[in-house]
Amino acid sequence: MPNGVAKANLPSKVCPVCARPFSWRKKWARDWDAVIYCSDKCRGKGRSVPFA
Repeated sequence: MPNGVAKANLPSKVCPVCARPFSWRKKWARDWDAVIYCSDKCRGKGRSVPFA
């Protein structure tokens, strides 16, 4: 019997730049609340996109 949580039950968010959903990853375990973007590419675009 495996330990942990099924992949279908992981928390997810929507990236504000590409509008795609992304799921929790182990490397984000400590700062999941602070994660905003799905990738470094979107983080770079997010800084240059003016918010209205």
